[in-house]
Amino acid sequence: MSAAEHENWAGADDERALTPLAPNHVKLLRVQAAIVTAPFVIGSLVLETADLLPTGLFVAPVLAAAAWVVLRIPLRRHAARGYDLGADRLRVVRGLWFRSDTVVPFGRVQHIDVTQGPLERGFGLSTLVVHTAGTHNASVALPGLAADDAAAMRETIRAHIKREML
Repeated sequence: MSAAEHENWAGADDERALTPLAPNHVKLLRVQAAIVTAPFVIGSLVLETADLLPTGLFVAPVLAAAAWVVLRIPLRRHAARGYDLGADRLRVVRGLWFRSDTVVPFGRVQHIDVTQGPLERGFGLSTLVVHTAGTHNASVALPGLAADDAAAMRETIRAHIKREML
């Protein structure tokens, strides 16, 4: 591929609007953040009841930080992700501080997985995992998709691969 063709190919991807993840993804991220922050909140409450420090000196900042982590950070993480399913490639964009823009041509796809953990299942979400040829970054995960959308994307990619093989 020439440099001009590569620029046109990459430019076409950059101009297309990204599809946001499912709205339930924010709820899932909040539950995950609450699970992570719970031990810190419980620990601060234990220290508070032990009367080692003046009342509220330890628990108040921990509760404020936990509220920030549970309420604000999931919104930012959700907004920082998106994807574009093109005719012959999947583009996945993610990251707040360190942005990653990955383009997977369907011709490089080896196999496709749709996974669900218990929390994802509870929110009706799935993760699409596209495995490609190669060793470095040989798989691209796209979490936060509605279960039906992930299955439809898998079938779209699979149909494209079958057409290429014929």
